[in-house]
Amino acid sequence: MLDGVTASQPMVVEDRPYTVRIRFPADVRSSLSSINNTVIISPTGQTATLGSIADMTVTPGQTEILQDNQQRYVAVTARLQGLDMGHAISDVQAALAELHMPSAIRIEYGGEYKTQQQSFRDLTLVLALAVMFVFLVLLFEFRNFSAPISILVSAVLSTAGVFVALLVSGITFNLSSFMGLIMVIGIVAKNGILLLDANDKFREAGFSSEEAIFQAGRRRLRPIVMTAIAAVVGMLPLALGIGAGSQMLQPLAVSVIGGLLIAMILSLFVTPTIYYYMTR
Repeated sequence: MLDGVTASQPMVVEDRPYTVRIRFPADVRSSLSSINNTVIISPTGQTATLGSIADMTVTPGQTEILQDNQQRYVAVTARLQGLDMGHAISDVQAALAELHMPSAIRIEYGGEYKTQQQSFRDLTLVLALAVMFVFLVLLFEFRNFSAPISILVSAVLSTAGVFVALLVSGITFNLSSFMGLIMVIGIVAKNGILLLDANDKFREAGFSSEEAIFQAGRRRLRPIVMTAIAAVVGMLPLALGIGAGSQMLQPLAVSVIGGLLIAMILSLFVTPTIYYYMTR
């Protein structure tokens, strides 16, 4: 506070106000002892040293001022050990809520959390585009809306297997598991194509709608089951965390396994049922 004291009234020169700051001489501000021995005079005329009425301490100044978009900010970082990103952010948000920060202070979460959230938004767009492209491919292949709708309904329902597998294994839903969910969409579409293509061939051979769908299920049961089992066995080492670097891809493997097991059932029951009722 000894650097300068703002006057209560500005000085007016040629109708322009100027703020006046009163500053102590440099020899008074040179050391802590000089500041303590500074004599001040009260409005009643009494004198006293500044050290006799106040406790003077030396506080180091801020060595670095960080600014972003013309606003000052303070970066607080941490390293996580034995705790995933989702639970860590929840704990941080709960702790900040108890501080009752003033409205002038704005809190933003950056670093890996910000990157993760941006990646989730990008993958959500990728998932939407994947569903749209799969629908267009099925539409051009079957030339009707019944087959794409029945296949995509099973594909969407198969994503429940992804979350169940993650819940059972205790793995959080992250970027790797999100990519596994997108892979499940394509695999389920492949199963539906095999099944409904066989159904159309049986109908062309003269079978009724009900008999054709049963024959298609019997004919495509083995390829669908064998494909799912082969993929599950191939993903099993990653899902169990065997080998160097497998922890990074473990969520993806668990997601694919869960989605494939559910899709194997849905492809043989839900897809033909929906297709049968839409085309009979």
